[in-house]
Amino acid sequence: MLVVVPVALSVWYLRERTVDQYASTLGFTVRSEDISSASDILGGLGSSLGGGGGSRDSDILYEFIRSQQLVAAIDAQLDLRGMYARHYATDPVFSFLPGGTIEDLTAFWQRMVRISYDSSSGLMELRVLAFDPAEARGIAEAIYAESTAMINNLSAIARNDATRYASEDLTLGVERLASAREALTAYRVENQIVDVTADIQGQMALLATLQGQLATALIELDLLRTGANDNDPRVGQAQSRIAVIEARIEEERQKFGAEGPGPGGRSYAATVAEFERLTVEREFAERAYIAALSAFDSARAEANRQSRYLAVYVGPTQAERSQYPQRWLLGGLVALFSFLIWAILSLVYYSLRDRR
Repeated sequence: MLVVVPVALSVWYLRERTVDQYASTLGFTVRSEDISSASDILGGLGSSLGGGGGSRDSDILYEFIRSQQLVAAIDAQLDLRGMYARHYATDPVFSFLPGGTIEDLTAFWQRMVRISYDSSSGLMELRVLAFDPAEARGIAEAIYAESTAMINNLSAIARNDATRYASEDLTLGVERLASAREALTAYRVENQIVDVTADIQGQMALLATLQGQLATALIELDLLRTGANDNDPRVGQAQSRIAVIEARIEEERQKFGAEGPGPGGRSYAATVAEFERLTVEREFAERAYIAALSAFDSARAEANRQSRYLAVYVGPTQAERSQYPQRWLLGGLVALFSFLIWAILSLVYYSLRDRR
């Protein structure tokens, strides 16, 4: 009774009630492109991706295919509940219970979608079962489409993460450079000065000219004194001219002092110091902007290199004959375990009887 009845019932059910199941095979792997960008070649910024990136993506994809999220998405597209519950009245063991929850459908999904995954190579192969070969292939195609969308989303997230901080630094650098240039331009307009260096050179050239004129006037005075007396009016004119030139030279030199008047009516020294400070800030902002722009280009090139995609090497296939459920294997397992249960119970029975 313990062996014959279970084996007979299982053989009868497998032959008379079970509905044929068809398998569709789908095989793919996650690939990451390693593209050398122009900025990498010119700037020497090339840095290859780690070899474990594709493997980690495959691990994520493996869990995604088994997840409730994917089951719900494909159920909304293809009506998985209707497909798998269609033969429940005839074959309740291998069919989905009508009206089952999404958790029940996810558990049944893991029975009908078998995943073979090699973590070392990243190869993933799926065997999708359904009661119709076209339905099995349709489910496999839906899995591939949803997996591709998920991998694309991972690539977009990686690109955004790689460029977000660099973009923020670049925006800050642009704002700082614009602010420094605006401040320098406003200071130039306020003080009526374009370039301090050129202005100083002009002042020095003026002093050099005045000093040359002073030397010429002194020579002329000496020449007059050799041929005329001190009461000569030409000597007085020459002395007046020398005094005017010396006063002008002294006035021009005072401009370079702490209280000397400069462009815009302010102290010349303070004007020069403020102008140099603003110039240094602008130069620093320009260098920071160039560094931020270089970092942004490098981050964008790295993000473009981290593109992921699914490389399909099998299917999705469409079956021509049913291979599941494996009736002979299931019947043999029922017979084996029934015999083992009978043997264990027999041994226990005879052991207890011998003790009496």
